[in-house]
Amino acid sequence: MPTAIARYVRFVDTMNRGLGRLVMYLIFVMMGVLLYATISRTFFDLPPIWTTEMAQMIMTAYYLLGGAYSMLLGAHVRMDLLYGSWTPKRKAFTDTITSCFLFFYVSILLYGGISSTQYAIEYDQKNFSVWAPPMAPIKVVMTIGILLMLLQVISTFFKELAAFKGKPISRPAVDGGYV
Repeated sequence: MPTAIARYVRFVDTMNRGLGRLVMYLIFVMMGVLLYATISRTFFDLPPIWTTEMAQMIMTAYYLLGGAYSMLLGAHVRMDLLYGSWTPKRKAFTDTITSCFLFFYVSILLYGGISSTQYAIEYDQKNFSVWAPPMAPIKVVMTIGILLMLLQVISTFFKELAAFKGKPISRPAVDGGYV
């Protein structure tokens, strides 16, 4: 593979690995919001109107920004009826084809995410609730998460294509670097 592709793969993998490790702590932020809601409602009889939606938005950011990291680690669910018994070359070929379909799907998601974000910003879209938070921030996060996933799909495609050709680009080391 050309040097530019290898650099791209390393850059995207490093970026998604770092962001994924950072984003995984959002689960604790969400737990804190829900704990606050429980304590304020139970002990002080003051139910906050914002906690449920805030927890939903944090969870949305958690799984959208963590999707590329999950793909990098190979942690997505995979139907493994035959795949496990295949040779590495056949797995790489199949993953290359799958990446092409995934690229198309995520590209359509990105187009919709950009359109939805533009709408939210242009019309100052608010959620239909008592709290009525603006929707633009979470839609920006959604679009960024989808973009990161698209970049990771391209990186995965190049890694699998190189593996199919018998010349792997790189493999992650135990400490998160590359060998």
